[in-house]
Amino acid sequence: MFDRLKAQPADKILALMQMYREDPRDQKIDLGVGVYKNAEGVTPVMRAIKAAEHRLWEEQETKAYVGLVGDPAFSDAMIKLILGDAVLRDTVAAAATPGGTGAVRQAFEMIQMANPDARVFVSNPTWPNHISILNYLGIETVMYRYFDDDTRAVDFDGMLEDLKQVREGDVVLLHGCCHNPTGANLNLVEWKAVIDVLNDRGALPMIDIAYQGFGDGLEADAEATRLVVSSVSECLIAASCSKNFGIYRERTGLLMAVSQDAGARGLNQDTLAFLNRQNYSFPPDHGARLVTMILNDDDLRADWAKELEDVRLSMLGLRQSLADELQRLTGSDRFAFLAQHRGMFSRLGASPELVEKLRVEHGIYMIGDSRMNIAGLNQKTIPILAKAIVDVGV
Repeated sequence: MFDRLKAQPADKILALMQMYREDPRDQKIDLGVGVYKNAEGVTPVMRAIKAAEHRLWEEQETKAYVGLVGDPAFSDAMIKLILGDAVLRDTVAAAATPGGTGAVRQAFEMIQMANPDARVFVSNPTWPNHISILNYLGIETVMYRYFDDDTRAVDFDGMLEDLKQVREGDVVLLHGCCHNPTGANLNLVEWKAVIDVLNDRGALPMIDIAYQGFGDGLEADAEATRLVVSSVSECLIAASCSKNFGIYRERTGLLMAVSQDAGARGLNQDTLAFLNRQNYSFPPDHGARLVTMILNDDDLRADWAKELEDVRLSMLGLRQSLADELQRLTGSDRFAFLAQHRGMFSRLGASPELVEKLRVEHGIYMIGDSRMNIAGLNQKTIPILAKAIVDVGV
């Protein structure tokens, strides 16, 4: 039976990680994997997480199952963090999931259940796993223009033109903040224009928000998502706690289904519970419980928010330093976009051939489309990267 299985395409990011590990050079730089690292190259456990874990270890008395959609307190805390007062709580159905990826997968399955003929419009480029999951589920995917390789900014005119092709019942997948892989974001005026198109065409927005707090701050990074949910009749939101709480391996996420019709919440909630039951029954609880403890405790929350802000400012500093060094070396401001992008990633705009040249000649590892993880840099490696970028002729 197993001999009928077909080999699956290799995951490019995992393959790049393996190549990096096998590279014997001392002066090599990993800008591929999407994980935050501090100046020492470590992905630290946040102080508030450590404090919450210690408290949980002392207080927790059972490891019994939680409900099919997780602890309601986790949903409440995350909904408040992301949506604020943009919509009433009783319009939001929610389910805990194994990470943001689990939330994305459950959202796509919910879309398929609601409308098997729905097409999902996805930005070009997007996080590769979006496309992989959609293809696996057999959902028709349509790419819309998003990133201009010349300006390294959003191709907003192209985006709007492509989104005008959506039909009633289609879904448009949007990145809530810190677009992955480009780092280029819409401004609020542009978000309003997108919302107008969605409402005019009768399309459902789905927001993937995985980096709240990494861009312009916790509140600012939620503004676009809040604007969308308050402006449309229905919306799906897939959220991740991996990055802003630093709990990657705990697989902590949340899927929200928002409907301005409060009467729809019960059916939406039952559907989310059904999907969880079919896929993994009960979601992981450890990470969700830590997040809940932090968000509901003033001292823990304040310490978490401070450390998250330090992380954000550190990445902004790295961006500015790299842009400044490239300006010094080239006498040009053509790399100024690096300081304007937000989040962990920027798309350099280099061809796959130049990306390969960076790896072979300089030991610099980034994804073939030239997405690089800014958090993989430090003040020592910035001059090395900048010189390599100039040397290969990006």
